[in-house]
Amino acid sequence: MNRPRVTSGPVLAVTALWLITRALMLWLITHSGARLLGGGSVTREVWRLYFHWYGVLAHGSFPVHDTLWQYPPGAGAVVLAPGLLPGLTYFQAFVLLTLAVDALTTAALVRAGSRPGRRLLGAAVWTGGLPLLLHLPLARYDVQVTALAMLSLLAAARSPRAGGALGALGALVKVWPALALLGTPRGRPTRTAWAWAAGAGVACLALLAAFFAHPLSFLREQGGRGVQIESLGGTALNLARHAGWPGRSRYQYGAIEMVGPHVRAVAAASLALTAVSFGLLVLWRVRARHWGPATPYDAALSAVLLFTVTSRVISPQYMIWLIGLAAVCLTSRHTSQRPVAALILAACVLSTVAYPLCYHEVVGGTWSGCLLMLARNGLLTAAAVLSFARLWRASRPPAGKSAPTTQPRAGSDRLPDRALSAS
Repeated sequence: MNRPRVTSGPVLAVTALWLITRALMLWLITHSGARLLGGGSVTREVWRLYFHWYGVLAHGSFPVHDTLWQYPPGAGAVVLAPGLLPGLTYFQAFVLLTLAVDALTTAALVRAGSRPGRRLLGAAVWTGGLPLLLHLPLARYDVQVTALAMLSLLAAARSPRAGGALGALGALVKVWPALALLGTPRGRPTRTAWAWAAGAGVACLALLAAFFAHPLSFLREQGGRGVQIESLGGTALNLARHAGWPGRSRYQYGAIEMVGPHVRAVAAASLALTAVSFGLLVLWRVRARHWGPATPYDAALSAVLLFTVTSRVISPQYMIWLIGLAAVCLTSRHTSQRPVAALILAACVLSTVAYPLCYHEVVGGTWSGCLLMLARNGLLTAAAVLSFARLWRASRPPAGKSAPTTQPRAGSDRLPDRALSAS
C-alpha cells in the first residue's frame, strides 16, 4: 500500500522561513550593542564568560572555585567546540556552530513531520518561535542542549537505545534533558532507554574525567544560588517592594537576584514546589494507563514546564527549552499540548520585552517591570498547570473501557482501533 507523502510546498516554506528568520537573528547580533537590544549584554556572555571557560578547559581542568560555573561536565564539550573551527574568532565560531545545530534540529523536525500521520507544525513552531527571542538563542548554548533533548524524543520512537543515549548526553550538558525519558512506555522500551542512558552517561562522564580535572566542581556552586529576579519568587519579592519590603536586587552568581529579609524562605518554598512537582510526575507515571504516540513528548514538555515555573531561576534562555519541546509535541497529530504551545509562544514575546528590551524596568522593580514579569510568569504557570492536567486526562483509559496492552508501534503516529496503553 502506498503511503501518503507530504508535498514539497510546506517543506520549502519552512526552509524559507528558517533562512529569513536566521538572517534577521544574525543581523540583530551584529547590532546587539544598541541600547534597545541590551547594550551588548546578550552577546557578552559568549565572548567574555564562555571564552574565559574555554581558556580554563583548554588547559585540562574544569573551572574550580568559580561561582559562575554551575553546569555538568558535558557543558565543557560545548564550550570547547568553537575551538574546532580555525580562522574564526571564538564568538564567530560559537554562533556558526549554534546555527548548524539549529539547522540540524529543524531538519529532524521536518523529517519527523513528513512521516504518515505526522505534520510539519512542529518544525514551523521551532523555526518561527526562536526568533521571538530575538538574537538570544544564538548567544547561549541552550540551543545545543535543547537539540539533544528533542533528538532524544524523536529517536526514542524508533530506537529506545538511541533515545536513551541522547537523553543522557543532554543531561550531562544541562541536567534537564533527562526528563525527556520520563514518558517512555512502560516495560521493555523504558528498561532499554534508561539502561542505555545510564551506560552512555557513565561512559561519557568517565571519558571527561580521564581528560579533565575536577569534573564535578560545579556541584559546590549550585547550593549558593538565590532567587533570580525573573522567577516567580523574584516577581513576588519585587512586587513586595511596593508594599514596603526593604530588599533589593543585586548581581550575584551570574544573575540579578533578590537580597533581603525572607529571601531564603522564598527560595525554600521554590524548592518545596519543585519537590511537589516531582511527586506529581511520579504519581502520573505510576497511574498512567493510556500511552499514545505523543505521550512521551507531552510528558517531557509537562515535566520541564513544572520544573521551570517552580525554579529559583527562570532565565530568558529557558524559553528555548520550552519552544523545542512544544515543537516536538506538535509533530504529532495526537498531542494534548496544542493550547500549551500557544501559551509558551505568548510567554516568549513577553520574555523578550522583559529582556533585553525593558530589563532596566524589571531590575529597578518599577510597576511596569513587575507587571510585565507577572504576566510572563502567569502565562508560564498557566501553561504548566494546563499541560499537566491535559497529560493526566490523556493518559487515562476511555470511560467504560479497560486499558488494553497495545504499545505504539515504533516510529508510528497512528493509533490502533483501541486506545494505546502501557503494559
